Amino acid sequence: MDSAKSEELKNAQVVLDKLIYQRDAGNLPPDRPHAFIYFLTIRNLSDRRFTLLGRKWILDYADGKTEVIEGDKIVGETPTLAPGEEFSYNSYHVTAINTIARGSFHGVDEFDKLVYVKIPPFEMIIPENPTATAD
Repeated sequence: MDSAKSEELKNAQVVLDKLIYQRDAGNLPPDRPHAFIYFLTIRNLSDRRFTLLGRKWILDYADGKTEVIEGDKIVGETPTLAPGEEFSYNSYHVTAINTIARGSFHGVDEFDKLVYVKIPPFEMIIPENPTATAD
């Protein structure tokens, strides 16, 4: 969904609840041995119901490169949130260098209007001693 054609849903928010760093557990790609597990909550503090249909992540890497990842659903779901409800989930990102993530969740409100909720930026900084798991 193109956010230029949709409206930012005021009073809906995304909160980073927790970010966990994990060094290669043996199943990560050799060129991206650092995993960051993030826990997010999407809160509907607005006055209307909405359904989230997809997401757009913008990843800014320390080397100056930017990657945009868009897709349908959120961890396989299309959550509908009435006023006062929230949806929590966790996922992960693997990288070789420090990364800043930001973006938005896209969907439709109860009036069939295209809406989005911004994901505030958060940093995924690889620890200086990355041998241990930390949170």
